[in-house]
Amino acid sequence: TDFTPDPKIRDRSRITVVVVSRLVYRKGIDLLGGIIPEMCQRYPNLHFIIGGEGPKRIILEEVRERYQLHDRVRLLGALEHQQVRNVLVQGDIFLNTSLTEAFCMAIVEGASCGLQVVSTRVGGIPEVLPENFIILCKPSVKSLCSGLEQAINRLLAGELLSPETIHRTVSTFYTWRDVAERTEKVYNRVAQEVVQPMDQRLERLVRHCGVVTGCIFALFAIVSFLLLNFLRWMTPDSSIDIAVNATGPNGAWLRQYSSERKHELTRKRDPDACKEPSDLSAEH
Repeated sequence: TDFTPDPKIRDRSRITVVVVSRLVYRKGIDLLGGIIPEMCQRYPNLHFIIGGEGPKRIILEEVRERYQLHDRVRLLGALEHQQVRNVLVQGDIFLNTSLTEAFCMAIVEGASCGLQVVSTRVGGIPEVLPENFIILCKPSVKSLCSGLEQAINRLLAGELLSPETIHRTVSTFYTWRDVAERTEKVYNRVAQEVVQPMDQRLERLVRHCGVVTGCIFALFAIVSFLLLNFLRWMTPDSSIDIAVNATGPNGAWLRQYSSERKHELTRKRDPDACKEPSDLSAEH
């Protein structure tokens, strides 16, 4: 990964919180505007580096102006992706204030650069990093300030994991091989699930959503079911191409690739080991 830590760049005389995000409502910039003056008042050596652009930037500029924090809050504006790593490595803590989020690649990049992550507990974020790598908070100024304070206290006490340890651990979570294996597990789990009859699914909707709302959802489900069957009649399953097995018969292509890859690595390490006997005798 390109997101590697560089602790030498950090300024040890200050505590630096990094935020890299689009400055929009969904990213919780209104919360960030309340967090900055509160935390800067508690910690005189606390600084914020904020990368990103958006309509909510005006809030951060107003906060910086109102509380005279020009020397402690840096607004970098829009960042190219190749610039993000150089910003992240300057910080000790990565702060994410999103109100909604499916995955949040930004916190993975922050952790990969060795930063302690403080984030809102929304969407799929709790599943992204191990518990000891992230402090999860409610999407409120009070809760996020408490989370930041917890991270700062750990930093001052020397209780945080080293940037290299965090990076090494995170880099093992999100290799392409690992992503492929996780995806395969999801497909296998879905394929093994027992499909409930339509009447049971409609009954469950009514039971969990209430009589009125459940009936509305059930009506939508029935319409969707009828539409799906109509589309299947228009385009039968038999007319849809089946994906080719990329591993070949009984995985033969995969074994062939592994053998060729092993031969290639051997040749790079020891060129003479892969030469034919006739080639060696000709050289002598």
